[in-house]
This record gives sequence, C-alpha cells and structure tokens, in this order.
Amino acid sequence: MSNSVVRQIVLLIVVGTTACSARTSFGQVPDTVANLQVQAVQQNQSNWGYWGPNPDVYSSWKTHSNRLIPVYTFGIGLDAVKGENSVYRNEVAIKKLYGEVPEQTLNPQAEYFDQTDIYRLQQSAVAAGKKRVILFVFDGMDWQTTRAAAISRAGAVSYDSGRGKGLAFIDYRGVETDFGYFVTSPHNEGTSVNVDKQTVTNAGGKLRGGYAPKLCGSAPWDAITDADYPIGKGKTLKHAYTDSASSATSLTSGIKTYNNAINVDATGAGVLPIARSLQEQGFAIGVVSSVPISHATPACAYANNVHRSDYQDITRDMVGLPSVFNVAGLPGVDVLIGAGWGEEKEKDAAQGDNFVAGNKYMTAEDLSTIDVNAGGKYVVAQRTNGVSGLQVLNNGVKEAIKKGHKLFGYFGVGAGHLPFQTANGDYQPVISFGTPKPEKAEVYSQADLEENVKLKDMALAAVEVLNSRSENWWLMIEAGDVDWANHSNNIDNSIGAVLSGDDAFASVVSWIEQNGGWQDTALILTADHGHYLNLKKPEALIAPKSAAAE
Repeated sequence: MSNSVVRQIVLLIVVGTTACSARTSFGQVPDTVANLQVQAVQQNQSNWGYWGPNPDVYSSWKTHSNRLIPVYTFGIGLDAVKGENSVYRNEVAIKKLYGEVPEQTLNPQAEYFDQTDIYRLQQSAVAAGKKRVILFVFDGMDWQTTRAAAISRAGAVSYDSGRGKGLAFIDYRGVETDFGYFVTSPHNEGTSVNVDKQTVTNAGGKLRGGYAPKLCGSAPWDAITDADYPIGKGKTLKHAYTDSASSATSLTSGIKTYNNAINVDATGAGVLPIARSLQEQGFAIGVVSSVPISHATPACAYANNVHRSDYQDITRDMVGLPSVFNVAGLPGVDVLIGAGWGEEKEKDAAQGDNFVAGNKYMTAEDLSTIDVNAGGKYVVAQRTNGVSGLQVLNNGVKEAIKKGHKLFGYFGVGAGHLPFQTANGDYQPVISFGTPKPEKAEVYSQADLEENVKLKDMALAAVEVLNSRSENWWLMIEAGDVDWANHSNNIDNSIGAVLSGDDAFASVVSWIEQNGGWQDTALILTADHGHYLNLKKPEALIAPKSAAAE
C-alpha cells in the first residue's frame, strides 16, 4: 500500500480523537495542518479558524471576496500610487475607473490603491530603464492566506498587521522593496456574452463594483464590520467582488471590466495588455502557470476574449494561431509553460461552436501546428510516459536556446494542474470541504510526481529561454493553485501552494542575483483577489518540534 493511501486512511478514521495522536501512533511527527483540515471538514467546525462570513461553521463561503490585497515590489517602489497618490482619494480618478463614483468608495484618507495601478507600475518600470519585468501572481492569495503560510513555515506567530515576516518574498531585502495593498472590485458582475460572436449582450451587468472601507477595512488586517459585504451581500450596501479574469485584466491592461472578461472592456472591446505593447518594442514575452495554460490569469497576460472559458481560442492567441477574437492571429508568446495536459473533453458549450473534442485547453491539431518538428515555432516539451518531467523540460530549454526557437511546456495531472503541494512539503493532500459531503483528496501516482515539474522549474526554464532571446523581457509567473486550494476551503493545500510559489520566488531571485543583478530588473509580487479565511487561533498552525530536533 502506498504512503499516500496509508495517510488518507489514518486521517479519515480519526473521529472522537485527535488526528495528531493518530499520526504519532505511527512514530511520526504530527502533520499538524493536514490534521486540522481533516477535523474541521469532518465536523464543519474548528476553534482555530473558518472560511466565509459565518464563524459558527468551518465553511460558509467557497469563492472570492472584496478584501484588500497585498503587493510586494522589488527594484521599484509604490510611492507613485499609494497614500496621497491613491486614486481612491480622487473623485475624478474613481469615476474614470468605474464609470461612476460608487457609494462609499471615495476615501480622502486612503493608503491603499487599485489593482489597475499594477499595470502602470510596470509601465513606469520600463520607462525608468528596467529591461526585465516580472509579474508574479499568487492567484487568490490575500493577506490572511499569506500570514497562515508564513506562520506555518516560520513556526511562529510573529505579526498581526503590516508586511510581516516568515516567507522569502516577505523577508527579502536584497534590493529596494516596498509593500502596499489594493482594491480588486470589478466594473461589474453579471454581464452576459456571446462567445461565438465575441460580443457583450448586456453591458453594465447586474451589480456594479466599488469599495467601502468602513465596511471592509482600510487595511487588509482591519476588522470587517459587515461580514456579508465582502461577498456582495452587504446588509446596507452591495458591491461586486471580482473573479480572476476581470482582476487579471486590471493587472495587465489597467482597466476595470466585467467578471469573465479577458482583456476586453465593459462593452466587449479589446484592449492591449502590457506584454503585447512591450513585444512591439522588442521584449521577449513569457507566461508560466501551475494551472492550465489558458486559465484566466495566464490568459490575461496576452489574449483577448469576451469569456474566460473559451480555453482553446485563448490558447490560440497565446501561441500565435488565428482565434475567434484575433482572426489574423497574434505573434504569440516566446515561452508558455503550464498545466492542462491530459485533460480530455468531448463537449464544452462554454467554448462555443468551434470547440474541438479532445484536450480541453489545446487541440491536437494546434499542438501539432506549433511544433518545430512540423514546421512550427515552438519546441514542445510535454509530459512523457516514463521520463522525468524536469529532464523533458530541461531538454526543451536546451534545444530552444541552441536553435533560437520558442518554448511550449505542457504538464499536469488529471484535474488539469500540477500536483498539489501540502503544508509539510509533500504531495499527499487530504479532504476538502464539499457539499453535501467532503471532497475526496487527490492521490498522485509515482508517475504523476516524477513526470511533472514544479513551479520553480517552470519559472527558471522561462527566464533562461527569455534571456537567450532578448536582453529585454517580460514574464508572468502564476502560482494558480493557491486559488484552487482556497476555493476548496483547504488550509493544507492553501499553505502548500503559497510555499510552492515562495520557493519559485526564491529561485528566481537567486537567478537574478547571478545574472546581472537588480539594476535592470523589476519584480512585482501580488495576487489578483482574495478569499475569506479567518484565523482565530493562528498558533494552531505551528507544528510541534520532533524529538530529534529537541
């Protein structure tokens, strides 16, 4: 029996006793966070924390919220957008963002700014002479999720406000660094579209965006005075909360738009993401993700579409093939590495009439077309039976650099993502909260682990190829599995996903320091939106020391 199966059995039989004692009966240090997760799901209660507006149950909300989101910059600062320069202190600027001035959104004391400012910060970095711009997006990682991961990794509760400490991206001081937080609310929720015609059918939607600091806080760690406000159900005021498509469009194109939009405005008109404008200036462009290649966040790095679920067409934009929106085709990115491999589907109405049965994210014909072996522009490095994923990827990198080709990397497990790392660093997830019963934990085969790569492997592969193609380059790195974990209300997966992304950050920083340093580099690390984790007893996340360590 595999270790992962044994672990599932041990954790699932724990009823009426502590999961920790069950684990230590096997002579092992307790897997603290996994045990907390299992107990909380089984009882739908916990004394250490909960998800959603209801403190009486462990899970009462499984999607996004309107919380303020942290941002960490390296090589550039935030003075141009925060504090006295915040758009939320300026009525004219707010109206330009939302098309109106939403109720309770004007705040003359705002220290926070807007996620659209991330787009302008990237522009400013290039204008200031930065040759390498990295946008590192931890999808779904709010301040609370970050703090949980920092506590787990550091083994201490060291802060309850501010930037904090305990993770590589929080602690790094090898270059000028800054910390702030921004509003993520979209233009609207409820816009409907026609994916075949690529048109919007009811511009304006059903609920407009905005941000009320009196209800949701002026800083991410502030108390929320109306628990239902962050989820668009406030008792006195309702504002829409964002999805990943609208929020990523704000990060990459600098506009507010409707939920589900991929680089189109509230009317459905296409807008130009910064990667494509930089590409026109000679920058090489890269996109890396731990989740499917054409999911909302990586899609917004480059593509246009009226709906985020039109995956195959979005991929066509990214690899330079004609699409339903860009019928003449775009140039395509220089590097695209992500997941989605092996995800098959016979029908998918959300993708419109031109959906092709087979891989959900990229058709077999499109994959063949881009392959250099068939006259295309990309070296294809995809998950291969019986071969190490890292070896496959490294071979692809070497060939792409040697022959001057672009690189396409394609990996993943059955659900379309890389294997989920958990809080203790292994790949043995436990149950998530489901309705009406717990969701089964994913179990990975040895092949799943060996034939795939880690996010840090993808990130380093991308910077190597991009750097070989131009001294000027732009790269998005997405730790997308943070969002998947938080949607499942799974604290074990959530912390593991943040730590996986943190390791990728550390690896990229090491590469930068060994390849010209920070003088020519700007790195912005942030999230696109938050969820609704509440920690009541954060010290519960700290694992006890092993006897050997003591």
